[in-house]
Amino acid sequence: MSMLIPPPLSLYVHLPWCVRKCPYCDFNSHEFKGGTPPFDAYVDALLADLDQDLPLVWGRTVHSVFFGGGTPSLFPADAIERILQGASSRLRFAPEAEITLETNPGTAEHGRFEDYRRAGVNRISFGIQTFDDATLKKLGRIHDSAQAAAAVDLARNAGFDNFNLDLMYALPDQTLAMAEADVLRAIELAPTHISHYQLTLEPNTVFAARPPTGIPDDDLAWDMQERCQALLADAGYAQYEVSAYARAGRQCAHNLNYWRFGDYLGIGAGAHGKLTLGSEQTILRRWKSKHPIAWLAGAGTQAGIGGDERIEPARRPFEYMLNTLRLVDGFTLSGFEATTGLPPSAIDAPLAIAIDRGWLQRDADRVVPTELGRRFTNDVVALFLED
Repeated sequence: MSMLIPPPLSLYVHLPWCVRKCPYCDFNSHEFKGGTPPFDAYVDALLADLDQDLPLVWGRTVHSVFFGGGTPSLFPADAIERILQGASSRLRFAPEAEITLETNPGTAEHGRFEDYRRAGVNRISFGIQTFDDATLKKLGRIHDSAQAAAAVDLARNAGFDNFNLDLMYALPDQTLAMAEADVLRAIELAPTHISHYQLTLEPNTVFAARPPTGIPDDDLAWDMQERCQALLADAGYAQYEVSAYARAGRQCAHNLNYWRFGDYLGIGAGAHGKLTLGSEQTILRRWKSKHPIAWLAGAGTQAGIGGDERIEPARRPFEYMLNTLRLVDGFTLSGFEATTGLPPSAIDAPLAIAIDRGWLQRDADRVVPTELGRRFTNDVVALFLED
């Protein structure tokens, strides 16, 4: 075993409520029916949750914060500000910490983005999915294409110069031309970052139970991916992860930390965290109680914790590759050693197989997936499972 060195730390804040649960969504999101969500009580619970976890990260610096959901933009700006002020009074924030708020265009209002910016948010991630209004209805979205474009303009006018657009492809009845049109429209809006990922029918979703008609087959989905990748590259968006494209210097710092096997503290209902405990030389995964009402009742106590798990050394190569092999530039063997506590020789055998099959390339300290390897990421990662 080598010495485990704690990697950069991020903070994930889960805000679980949404206006309407989308039929493809498998996130821990919940429609709030009747009245207004208990924003103040939830913020109080978040800070109690954070207080309970502080001993695990005491003295470390937070490099990014991500508000995910649900629909975080349901929360008023003063609630977001109270969370950030409470967190920054308990943890050291890096001077240029990236602070992202996920936003549904259907909840965008004039003046709201100015308030979020004053609260400390400096990056917005819009859940657009598609600019085709008929398809938006099939996906159960509460916005239309005009509202999506208007929301982007509101954010830009409020001073946000760093924002992401989420797009999906292989949607019900979608043609190659429709997928191209979505990407071209997104490019027109000039975001700094575009996430472009394939619709998948996840277990325990409405779409899994009742699949929509007209889902493109694998060949058409691949054509969509290749064509849209080319359009994004031509427009100056470099792919740096399986489904992420960015202008130079505008990669998502928070997600990059995930993919580099960094540490993250998760607070809120159902939030997950992964923390390197230097004093114990172990890696801890902790998750919180999933349902918002149950979590609210137990936040800050043992009842609010859904579970703890130590990542045993034998499983760390798989966990590491599950993240880092999503990146176009792969990983370094020195980084593997620092964040897993294992010597590079621990992965000699599976690494040799992957290189022999043309899935990975090694150049001194760095290992990168080939184009073929990126097509078969799951197969590559599976090589690193313990026997």
